[in-house]
Amino acid sequence: MNDGKRYKNLSGYLRETFGGKVAKLSIDGGFSCPNRDGHKGDRGCIFCGESGAGEFASRSGTLEKQLNEQIDLLSQKWKTDKYIAYFQSFTNTYAPVHKLRKIFEPVLRHPGVVGLAIATRPDCLPDDVLEYLADLNTRTYLWVELGLQTIHEDTASLIRRGYPLKTYEEAIEALRSRNIKTVTHLIIGLPHETREQILQSAMYLAKTETWGVKLHSMYIQKDTDLYEMYLREPFPLMTRDEYVELVTEIIAILPEEMVVHRITGDGDRTLLHEPQWSKDKLKVIASIDRRLKDLHIRQGSGIGL
Repeated sequence: MNDGKRYKNLSGYLRETFGGKVAKLSIDGGFSCPNRDGHKGDRGCIFCGESGAGEFASRSGTLEKQLNEQIDLLSQKWKTDKYIAYFQSFTNTYAPVHKLRKIFEPVLRHPGVVGLAIATRPDCLPDDVLEYLADLNTRTYLWVELGLQTIHEDTASLIRRGYPLKTYEEAIEALRSRNIKTVTHLIIGLPHETREQILQSAMYLAKTETWGVKLHSMYIQKDTDLYEMYLREPFPLMTRDEYVELVTEIIAILPEEMVVHRITGDGDRTLLHEPQWSKDKLKVIASIDRRLKDLHIRQGSGIGL
């Protein structure tokens, strides 16, 4: 694989693609979400806090200021002059195309920005937005992130996802037909989902043509409805060992060409309620790497078993 991993991780993939380190700049484009403004709902998904899943995005003023702030911050960690501008908070195609142009085009002109990562919902990709994304795809390195989380409709209803599985299928096909790279999010450990159900979601994802995947450990933040639900009716949470074991199995299921963008989740430490083990992201990743090595498992090795 790359970076010495037993799976195709994003940082190694981008290093091979661009010939050097590429850093992501998490920024806030000022978008809303149909699951919050009344079109689909008014409280969002139950795990989503006030930042719209963008706890680590910069929000200090203009996009130019956010980009410069992020570059200054990351320059203390990495030496690079190549950046992916990551629109992370809320739903970043939920606007008319003329507004999208005003937001995305100046970012493309910012020194060092070599690509865009746009997080959105499958139900926020009308034809004119898709055509604009197709145009962007000819001018920069682009991927679009979709929050699937689960294939199970009862869980989707519980977490207030707000769209059926068919909508995701239509969106990923629309993006694929335009040669736009797609990254799909799965949450491991959603309330009341069994191990078998989680693996069913992973096996489903393995058969789609999504370019990349993000595996998130489920964590409970204090500014979410999930937190209130947990306080009222506590449900079992995965231990770190259970999570590591399950993600190892999922990696074996994923096709070897799929780019693994993330294998765990890390929320805002000041808001995290449970599980506490999720605070130590590096330890979780190291434990997964060690288990893959000990069991001689590589990405794709489990397909067909």
